[in-house]
Amino acid sequence: MKVKYINNPDNLPENTPSSALDAANKVDETYQFRSNSYYQSLINWDDPEDPIARLIMPDAAELNEWGKLDPSGEHNYTILPGLEHKYRSTALMLVSNVCGGICRYCFRKRVFMKGQDAILKDIDGAVSYIKEHKEITNVLLTGGDPLMLSTGKLRKYLEALAEIDHIKILRLGSKMPAFNPFRIIEDESLLDLLKEIIAKGKQIYIMTHFNHVQELTDEAKEGIRLLRSTGAELANQTPIIRGVNSTPDALANLFRELSFLGVPPYYIFQCRPASGNSDYAVPIEEGYGIFEKARVQVSGLAKRARFVMSHQTGKIEVVGMDGENIYMKYHRAAEEADSGAFMVLKRNAEAYWLDDYAEIHAKNPLDSLYHSYGPE
Repeated sequence: MKVKYINNPDNLPENTPSSALDAANKVDETYQFRSNSYYQSLINWDDPEDPIARLIMPDAAELNEWGKLDPSGEHNYTILPGLEHKYRSTALMLVSNVCGGICRYCFRKRVFMKGQDAILKDIDGAVSYIKEHKEITNVLLTGGDPLMLSTGKLRKYLEALAEIDHIKILRLGSKMPAFNPFRIIEDESLLDLLKEIIAKGKQIYIMTHFNHVQELTDEAKEGIRLLRSTGAELANQTPIIRGVNSTPDALANLFRELSFLGVPPYYIFQCRPASGNSDYAVPIEEGYGIFEKARVQVSGLAKRARFVMSHQTGKIEVVGMDGENIYMKYHRAAEEADSGAFMVLKRNAEAYWLDDYAEIHAKNPLDSLYHSYGPE
């Protein structure tokens, strides 16, 4: 199937309502629009709450003043443009500034803006850094979307990294299985490349970005099947997005259907306070309630996800809540001393980010994890 990419709202299909076109053109002046003919075909314009439209079509509320262009402080961990090293064992490479579509809640809007220098250009420099840092065992290719690269260009990255002995896992963060599964279905050379890298003793993980079951079309399922047939492991991550998967039933349906396809839920993210995201974000405590109510509806294989926020200081997991407090711990930390640290915070129903909590009652390092309620 020939999929046409759409960068100008005026080129959207004729069945697009005029109100949606007006909003798209208005927002596009600030935050770039991009979609494609396949993904647009999934929209049911007779449904005013259609989740696909919510995910891809610009909304005037994006122009509300809120958030930052770099909400997770990625610049603090940038070694050279396009190479980040935040967690000891993992390096991140921004290999593309193009996606199959631009999610309206995107936390890397800056990547698509003119004048930004966020994408990796010095591949040799990045590979040299990774070679020198033997503590790195994982490399995540993201962007943008690495599957928007030609297979030949992707091969250059994967082959260079596969030659490094201490690199054991290569991860591809991609929404192409949802945005345009034909990228997978119609390119046998991509599947061959994945098989070749795995045959060299490297494990490939493809981190998919399905946000709603409506994206799990027959074509998407075929793309998943083909990726899994290469020996690659798949896992899914999504933020909780207002109006898309912000009910327990919607999130549970996503967990359930993904588990049937052999794609375990991995991370459920707190929507980052990125510029333009105010209308898509759900407060942390509301989101945690949605997450837990979704998990009780599904089997163990479908409930392996963790509810986390990618904070500047690390990946923080929400682990519980009672009438007075909310409990969190560092799932991964930028500072090794914080890894596993447990936090007790006074509840705040209006908190969207860790910084919104005024009171931290306790922060216990890993070696005294139960100090707050255990014996001295």
